[in-house]
Order: sequence, then structure tokens, then C-alpha cells
Amino acid sequence: MDRFPAGFLWGGAIAANQAEGAWSEDGKGPAIPDVVRGGFAAGTADPEIVSERYYPSHEAVGFYHRFREDLDLFAEMGFKCFRTSIAWSRIFPNGDDAEPNPQGLAFYDALIDELLARGIEPVITLSHYETPLHLLRAYGGWSNRSLVGFFERYARLAFERWGGKVRWWMAFNEINNAHTMPLAAAALELPADMAPAERARRIYQAAHNMFVASALAAKALREIAPAARMGAMLSLSGVYPKTCAPDDVLATMQLRRRSLFFSDVLLRGAYPGYARRIFDEFGVRLDIADGDLGLIAANTCDYLGFSYYRTTAFRAGLPIIGHTGGVLGVENPYLPKTEWGWQTDPTGFRYVCNELWDRYQKPLFVVENGLGTADAPGPDGAIDDQYRIAYLEAHLKELAEAIADGCDVVGYTWWGPIDIVSAGTGEMKKRYGFIHVDKDNDGRGTLKRTRKASFHRYKEIIATNGACLFEA
Repeated sequence: MDRFPAGFLWGGAIAANQAEGAWSEDGKGPAIPDVVRGGFAAGTADPEIVSERYYPSHEAVGFYHRFREDLDLFAEMGFKCFRTSIAWSRIFPNGDDAEPNPQGLAFYDALIDELLARGIEPVITLSHYETPLHLLRAYGGWSNRSLVGFFERYARLAFERWGGKVRWWMAFNEINNAHTMPLAAAALELPADMAPAERARRIYQAAHNMFVASALAAKALREIAPAARMGAMLSLSGVYPKTCAPDDVLATMQLRRRSLFFSDVLLRGAYPGYARRIFDEFGVRLDIADGDLGLIAANTCDYLGFSYYRTTAFRAGLPIIGHTGGVLGVENPYLPKTEWGWQTDPTGFRYVCNELWDRYQKPLFVVENGLGTADAPGPDGAIDDQYRIAYLEAHLKELAEAIADGCDVVGYTWWGPIDIVSAGTGEMKKRYGFIHVDKDNDGRGTLKRTRKASFHRYKEIIATNGACLFEA
């Protein structure tokens, strides 16, 4: 019996700001990551570019200039799809420009055509923590309703230009991280001493505006490219109660709702009943324009894309915090952890897939899953990353179990198939790739690409549609 369905979309995923570099070339404007030095986990952005400081996104791993070489390596692995983002400020340098940047359009023309020429389906995120810096500085980010119109114009342009070539779209990356990483996910600079009620108001108003923008994008996509699909994308690494004490169980459910609130609106088309209590407790009153709720209801997303890296344990009374790997609770004594403290949990992957399928009954697309760790080359320079292979195999076996459970999973894109800059910490040392990139945390290196042992194993997994995972 096939463990993965025919046509399953095997591939990998990156983000423009973590890979492309060329941050100010060919008409591109600055984006928020271009003024962030220590990764989004730090939660702060420099007021302006300081020439003597190192900004990881400025060169990243040079994908902008080397993408054909990288796509050849992805094709060698047998990728069926490749997820990346369009850098919004490469198309509209300030975000509110009247006309797009032709050089930015030409780059993505070439990237998408080169993917298709290699038989690789593009999976495109319109906004992956890459809001143009001007929209933060001049408008205050997504709590300002003006961004809805700017985003709709950008989305419509993308669909008109590439909608006939790209089948899989997502509006916002990990939109639910607005409540733990507001700078990254919602372009909000919120001071640490901001009153909780005002913080909540800003975040939920930004979320509402993003819901409207997503609905307008979904509406436009169906008008322009009806064969394409619009997805919601959330960070949904798992959460367990720390104990079976009822207070811990209830607190964990309420924490999970802070994330599922976003997918409830985007996939079901309405604010869930529990949102009213959240808003009441913080005194939040949203500015909802006439027609917003009808628009959201009529233009839900077609599928749920999500990231899964790890699980955490939660108990009543803990603060709600998180980073790029998901929300943070306390350590689970039954799970191992990486050197960055992420507790890996393949069984939790199956659990989350079932949780999401049972809740939404819409196709699931695993668009991020991976292991970030330091790689140590051997005496011959080769990287025998058996730990990455073990993580990959264990999670894919559990994904197969979720499919056998009845979950409709359409694809799996490993994050990231080539070493890129860490969004959370701004490091190169924290590597995910099947392909090593010669660059260190200080920006030194040749950018040479080298296949790791995991490259060959993932190639075999794809070639057999996962069957080799279950061979004795």
C-alpha cells in the first residue's frame, strides 16, 4: 500500500529575506528584515541602516544571483514543488508605490519559469516577514487599514502576472505569530512597556486588517486564476498540558486557541465565539468596516499550510511567549532537545495533523518542518548529518501515519533545503539544509554549495514516494 498518495508534493521551502540577499539591488526597497540584526527573536529593528553593522539579510546566501544553480540542486533531489516568497519591496519598493519595479518583476518571471522548466511547482507566499520598511515607518504597520489596499494591489499584480503558472499561494506566513512576534508577522513595533490592553488592541486590529487583506487576495485569485488555490499559513507546532491538573489542561486549550483563532477566521470565515471573551478581557474593540465580515465569510482559504518543528508543555500562569519555532512553555521530560533548546517530537507531528484535519476538514500542506543545528564537516570536508536524516525519517513516518488516519495531506516542504539565515536568531550556524553553504555568522565565506549526506537520502525518499522509509 502506498503510504503517500500519488502526486504528493515533495519539496523544500525558503523565504526571500533569508536567502536572496541583493537587498538594495535592481530597484528593491528596504524591508523590515533589512534593519534587523539579531533575528526576529530579538524583537527590535534599527531605526535606519548603520553602515558599519552586519545585517544578515543584505547578502543572505546569494540566492538572487545563484538561483539557477540552486534550482539545479533541487531538481537533482527530485523536488516536485518549491516554496518561496516574493519580496514585496522588490515589486513595490515602498509598498505604497503607484507603479511596480520592472526589475523585480523580471526576477520573479525568471525564477518561476526556471522552476517550471525543471518540472518543479512554485508554491508562493506573498508576505513572509517581509513587509516594506516604509509601511512600518510611515503607517505603523498592519494596525493601519491603509495596508489592506496596498496589499490587494500587490496581490492582484502577482496573480495577473503569475496566476496562470503558480497553483499554490499563501497570503501571510505564520500569521498567528502576530501575538508572539508582532514585528515579524504584523509589522508592529510595540514597546516592551506598552499596556497589555493597548498591545492586544493593536495586535487584534492588525489581525483583522490582515484577514480582510487575505479575503481580498482570495477573491482576486479566484477571479484572475480560478484553477489556483489560496492557503492560510500558520505556525502550529504542538502544545501539551504540563500536567493533567484541570487548570493546566484549560490553560493549554486557551493558549492553543490564540493560534487557532487565526485559522478559524481564515478557513471558517467567521470570528469564533471564544474571540469575544478574549476581546472583552482585554477591552478590545475592533474597527470593522461595513462589509468586512461578509467579505471574510465569502472568501475563505482553500487549504491550511502550516509549520511544525517541535512541541512544548504549558501550565497555568505561564506568560504567552514564542519564537519562530512556536509558543514556549516548559520542558517536557520525555523529549530530546536540540542545542537551540527545541524539543523534537515526531509523534506530536501526527497528533497536530489529526487535530487540524478534524477541526477544518480542508487539505493540509506541511510547508515547514526541519531541524536546525550546527553541522561539523569531517576531515574530508563532507557533512555526514545522520541526525538530520533521523529527524526527517521519523517525522515522515509519522506523517504517513497521519495520512493513514485519514488526514488529507497534499505535500511536504522541508525547511530549508539549503542553508539560509535563521529568521529567529540571524545566524548561519543554525543550519537546516541538505545543501551546505560556505558562510559563517559574521558573513564570511565563499557561498559555495556542497551536498550533505541528507541530500542523497531525501532524494531517495522522493524517488520512491516515501516507500524506502518502510523498507526493512
